[in-house]
Amino acid sequence: MATFTGSIRRGLPRTPGGEPWPVAAHDVPAESPAVPELSPTVSATADTPNLTPQGMAATEAAPAPATAVGSAAPAPAPAPAPAGAAGAVRRGLPRTPGGEPWPPASFVPAAAPAAVTIAEISTPADASAESVRTTADPREDATAVAPRQTDLTTPLPFTQTVFPGKYAFVHAAPAPEPARIGPFTKGQWAGAVIVGGLGLLFAAGMAVLLVRWLLSLSGMQDFLQAFPGEYHLPEGAPVGFPAWLGWQHFFNVFLMVLIIRTGLTVRTEKRPTVFWAPKAKPKGKISLTLWFHQALDLLWIINGAVFIVLLFVTGQWMRIVPTSWEVFPNALSAALQYISLDWPTENGWVNYNSLQQLAYFTTVFVAAPLAIVTGFRMSKLWPAKAKGLSKAYPVELARAVHFPVMLYFVVFIAVHVILVFATGALRNLNHMYAGTDVENWVGFWLFVLSLVVIAGAWVAARPLVLAPIARLFGNVSGR
Repeated sequence: MATFTGSIRRGLPRTPGGEPWPVAAHDVPAESPAVPELSPTVSATADTPNLTPQGMAATEAAPAPATAVGSAAPAPAPAPAPAGAAGAVRRGLPRTPGGEPWPPASFVPAAAPAAVTIAEISTPADASAESVRTTADPREDATAVAPRQTDLTTPLPFTQTVFPGKYAFVHAAPAPEPARIGPFTKGQWAGAVIVGGLGLLFAAGMAVLLVRWLLSLSGMQDFLQAFPGEYHLPEGAPVGFPAWLGWQHFFNVFLMVLIIRTGLTVRTEKRPTVFWAPKAKPKGKISLTLWFHQALDLLWIINGAVFIVLLFVTGQWMRIVPTSWEVFPNALSAALQYISLDWPTENGWVNYNSLQQLAYFTTVFVAAPLAIVTGFRMSKLWPAKAKGLSKAYPVELARAVHFPVMLYFVVFIAVHVILVFATGALRNLNHMYAGTDVENWVGFWLFVLSLVVIAGAWVAARPLVLAPIARLFGNVSGR
């Protein structure tokens, strides 16, 4: 072993008032004596353990005394190798300056003693801690003692008394996802309709109470007297409804119901099963539902054009086109009277109230042209090569307007039918279907017959019936 030369750093004294530790005499440490390796084994008996060191030399070398700085202490004699030992040991640095590498070439490691388990040692309760030593060489491999193996193939020697339950072996199948109609299930739609209906009913009741209180004020009474809900038509305005107007009304309702139905189908149809293509352009395929929708649109436009022409020829336009600015305050008065449930006096055979007039004008001269213009932009009739026109009027704008216009027609038809039945059903139906101003059941049964025709067309509007008709104007094919 190499010796250390030089001074040692001294620290605090170990006793109060003493000199720093270590003392000046220990500035140069002496070489530590070599310690022979021990291989202890435990010889256990039933009474007291007997510890016997093995693998040591017959005569243990005494430790060398400390020498002066620079001197070398003699190395201890190596322990002789036990008989039967074999194998080479890796040698390291010498323990003394100028000596041979350690351990010497003649050193042979002793065989590791057999490990003694804890169960083989019986230590008395009065045994001192000094008499107990480790039972195995710390350099011994941890895998020297094999773990105890348990035979798991032998059945248990007793009967199992705890049953894990049927769900430990049988797992219930997850519940199927409920069918959805749009974003909600049927139950959710029913709940939304019930809650929404109750909410609307409550809101309507509150609106009725509020408007009735408002109309009871003296200022509002004067307003109702000045604007009763209608104004006088110009001189020469026709009275009553001609027969052509009743037929036009029926055709318009017939076509509008089918147009709304096919329009909703086109929006929700994912994979059409039947297609139609023009004979001049076989590759320009569209679904049969879209073809039927566009065919109905064309018939509706033709019917509307005839209606507009006859409307201005016969002077019936004065009934639905406002001719005075008084239409707006009278329309407000009529709306307040409807909400208060004290409805204005109806005399549609002679004149509509101002609210009806504005509604009919908006439907005929605003909503209908918007539906035609946006539908034409979305159809195959739009010139695809007109790049500048397509950029000025993009198809996205047409789609954004076309669907709200269809919703307007749905709301208009629903409100129109409700008011027809609520303000004198027999008389109003005779006005529209029989062309008379009397109260009998003729107009009612004509109305029922028209509903039967519309329902039959609704049911018949399927590929089996439409395909032969579509073949007259183009080619019909499957996928």
